[in-house]
Amino acid sequence: MSGHGPVLEVDASGLRVAIVAASWHGEVMDGLIAGAQRALGGTAEVIRVPGTFELSVACARLAPAYDALVALGVVIRGGTPHFEYVCEAATVGITQVSVRTGVPIGFGVLTCDTEQQALDRAGLPGSVEDKGFEAAQAAVATASTLASCEDVRSVVGGAGR
Repeated sequence: MSGHGPVLEVDASGLRVAIVAASWHGEVMDGLIAGAQRALGGTAEVIRVPGTFELSVACARLAPAYDALVALGVVIRGGTPHFEYVCEAATVGITQVSVRTGVPIGFGVLTCDTEQQALDRAGLPGSVEDKGFEAAQAAVATASTLASCEDVRSVVGGAGR
């Protein structure tokens, strides 16, 4: 599968990582979860919530117990403004949780115009992208980067605080 993002070499061993996944659009979600599990070596706990809107509150509750989270969901545009409300709520909510808690959250929420676009990004056979895999890599890479920053600060006596 090809993507336009960076190639990240990540190692999730030793990290507590959970995948928080919505339940709507089962085939797409199965692909996203499988991709995230591949990136994490199959070691992450999977917590399911009803939909993408509920990802924020679940991440907020879970963040203190994990080094990183991966938020996975799918929102497909329909004929009402519901799409915009759910997409904005998920994006802002997940961002706020991450910034407030300091726990990296890989953002694997697909916001697509059609179901085919979601399938194309779900990491399924024939998909062109694997957004679950990418979101998990981003979460772990960020957790590792933040941990190395903390290691440097402790060596130099708390400089930068």
